[in-house]
Amino acid sequence: MLDAIMLKVCNQSTFNNVVLYMASQSLAQSTKPSDRLILVYNADSGVINALMHAVHKQFFPATYPCSLCAITYGAVSMHGDWRMFLDSLSLEIVIHHKDDFEDAYPGHRFALPAVLITDTNSAPTLLVPAEELDAIKDTNELMERVKKRLIEEQMRRPNMRIFA
Repeated sequence: MLDAIMLKVCNQSTFNNVVLYMASQSLAQSTKPSDRLILVYNADSGVINALMHAVHKQFFPATYPCSLCAITYGAVSMHGDWRMFLDSLSLEIVIHHKDDFEDAYPGHRFALPAVLITDTNSAPTLLVPAEELDAIKDTNELMERVKKRLIEEQMRRPNMRIFA
């Protein structure tokens, strides 16, 4: 009888340890740094700024200062193929304008526009710089460039999952 009670206590103790271990593993996975693709537009945020940029882009495209916006947006909304590409990534997609990027990442200066990558524990790094974005002509070329750079990044960071 005493053996049966000891076995039950040991089994209960083992069970509790297994439950605690599983809970800690689940917590570790849920708090694992999230890889983020950050798109930083060379424009200020806000409705009035968006309207001014839409007019500028429509009527004076040669002097429009944000190639990323020119490539990925029509007059008022994101191009569908670009949206589908972003949705196909298993990365968190974060979109910033230059003013809110400076607020979110003080002290991090990049020529804008830019495509960056980061996780919750590290500073953003450049994936596609402004000068390359300025030379890209359409969303297909941009998607190929981003995909290529993400694959290169994944080779450096094997735990990073790019595609869903």
